[in-house]
Amino acid sequence: MSNAPMFQGQSLLVEKIDNGYAELRFDRQGDAINKFDAATVKELGQAAEALKKDGAIKGLIVTSAKDVFIVGADITEFGASFQRSEEDIVGWLEESNKSFSAIEDLPFPTVTAINGIALGGGFEMALSTDYRVSSSTAVIGLPEAKLGLFPGFGGTVRLPRLIGADNAIEWIAGGEQQKPDAALKVHAVDAVVAPDKLRAAALKLLQQAAEGKYDWKARRAQKTGKLQLNPIEAMMVFSTSKAFIAGQAGKNYPAPLAAVSAIEKAAGKGRDEALKIESQAFAKIAKTTQADALIGLFLNDQLIKKKGKAYVKAGKKVQHAAVLGAGIMGGGISYQSAVKGVPVIMKDIADKALDLGMEEANKLLSKQVERKKLTPEKAGHILSTIRPTLNYGDFKTVDIVVEAVVENPKIKKSVLAETEAQVKEGTIIASNTSSISIDELATAVKHPENFLGMHFFNPVHRMPLVEVIYGEKTSKEAIATVAAYAAAMGKTPIVVKNCPGFLVNRILFPYFYGFLGALRDGADFVKIDKVMEGFGWPMGPAYLQDVVGIDTSHHVGDVLAEGYPDRMKNTTGEKTALDVMYENKRFGQKNGVGFYKYETDPKGKPKKFADPTTYELLKPVQKGQVDMSEEEIIDRHMLPMIIETVRCLDDGIVETPTEADMGLIMGIGFPPFRGGALKYADTIGMKTILDKCAKYAHLGKLYEPTESMKKMAAEGRLYFPK
Repeated sequence: MSNAPMFQGQSLLVEKIDNGYAELRFDRQGDAINKFDAATVKELGQAAEALKKDGAIKGLIVTSAKDVFIVGADITEFGASFQRSEEDIVGWLEESNKSFSAIEDLPFPTVTAINGIALGGGFEMALSTDYRVSSSTAVIGLPEAKLGLFPGFGGTVRLPRLIGADNAIEWIAGGEQQKPDAALKVHAVDAVVAPDKLRAAALKLLQQAAEGKYDWKARRAQKTGKLQLNPIEAMMVFSTSKAFIAGQAGKNYPAPLAAVSAIEKAAGKGRDEALKIESQAFAKIAKTTQADALIGLFLNDQLIKKKGKAYVKAGKKVQHAAVLGAGIMGGGISYQSAVKGVPVIMKDIADKALDLGMEEANKLLSKQVERKKLTPEKAGHILSTIRPTLNYGDFKTVDIVVEAVVENPKIKKSVLAETEAQVKEGTIIASNTSSISIDELATAVKHPENFLGMHFFNPVHRMPLVEVIYGEKTSKEAIATVAAYAAAMGKTPIVVKNCPGFLVNRILFPYFYGFLGALRDGADFVKIDKVMEGFGWPMGPAYLQDVVGIDTSHHVGDVLAEGYPDRMKNTTGEKTALDVMYENKRFGQKNGVGFYKYETDPKGKPKKFADPTTYELLKPVQKGQVDMSEEEIIDRHMLPMIIETVRCLDDGIVETPTEADMGLIMGIGFPPFRGGALKYADTIGMKTILDKCAKYAHLGKLYEPTESMKKMAAEGRLYFPK
């Protein structure tokens, strides 16, 4: 039976189906997915009104006509709405929540059929119905914490009342996506069925509820009433989870803790009062710099992915690859290629190196088997697609060669020339160099149009970024092919114009020079690390140099000093702390001692200790000892980094502020909640940055703002306009 729709909008449709039931179907016009924007929320309220008016309906099934249920809120639209006042945000949420509550208050039972992704607002929609039936392939959850937010369409109200405060806190504060079986275990969904049985199962449950076999009114009362916790239980749940979350999230991510406080504050209230508490708490969090930065990060990620897809379209598909140089790096690259389905030949000149490369790949595959991500058979098959060799035998079959030999221009050039003679016409050759000029290396090959840089970060399997570096003569097709290959390997490619240090190292080293300057002026390296980790870095600069390798840092520093002598060359003739570490062969984690001393813990991981010898070694290169303030430590590290990022943008090294910031977040772990160096500059304000630069002008060119920065301050412009 099919009549004219009871309600039809741009995003959803309500119509009567057989036996007195109705269906509310999400089907966003002109889009492949369903998402919640202001217009859809309004339509939901209108649909509820139409359903309420009809006195003959026995029950409602909520479905989606897309492959997904509802992916969540429209971040582009909502992110912009957070620029409004806190009061306006509260008003908007209270108005929006009327739509969800109107569905929840319908005078008959309601069931949602979750056929695919139901995240954020999508899952909150499902929570507003009495029951939920999930497809076994669906993905559900409330991931707002990852955007510096928490649920604002009733998620902090309905979920705790449905699955218990402890489970709800775990879901909301963790922001993880949940599989249907996990959701069923805690009663977030009422049934899980095969995708082809979903509609029938949801309709059957609806019919049984309408016939009184399930007490849907009791279920509804549970969701709209107070949270069922006695005072002792409440104290235990909330105080324990607050302590745990504060330890996990830290002061830089306030949203998870604010969500728990909202749940606690609303525990003794009915739905409508509880929703007001949620709205007020949400509005406060929506106005934080963290939410602003993390929402920006999400949008930046979308832009980068869009660019990546364009490269995939424009480039040639890599069917077969080769890696030159085994060892840890070569083994890591080979593993990453093979695990994503591109077979690879791994060549070296020594059996010992090939063994090391295969060992690395095998170790990474074994970990996947341990975590049940791969079966032993599948892991064995993947390993068999990495072929170790001492010669160029089958190089005529490969589409791309990634050179990962020692970081020495002479050796690299000789290997590149030798390799080019062994490959078929049109094969792309990419160098995994971290610092050597691509134009310089291109002089060794006859076809520079097929040559470029492909800089992986260590450890390859964990670091998401690949810098794709083009030289003067690199063809557009070669750039697109390498970017497409990086994307096929599960990495995010950022295309960068050739320059000393490329993008990431060029920006990281001024930060290191800020560190060396602070040490020279008497700051304590342990305090510096503590302050910069408090700022949000995963590790402070001393620890980071130990992890990178003092010898590596020293070498890259030399390359950059030559490339940018005006600001990165040590012209004083005085030794730096890095020189001292290097001369004393304190290379960091790799040989057990750098700024810190390292011992292996019971799990086999290196554990660091402050080494008194370091202080003795540093004395000759320090001007006494000072207790430098936190603000000075942060400014002396961050200003050179911001300025160099701006220079990269001004020099056209990257096309957009988005790529510059994403490169830093994915390449060196820039604190995500600060959004990247340029977003951080926007947050502080360019005028403040210039004032700080003036304060440290005596430290030299490293702290000298660019003309474009002065212009931006004068015009009040932002890198990421609101």
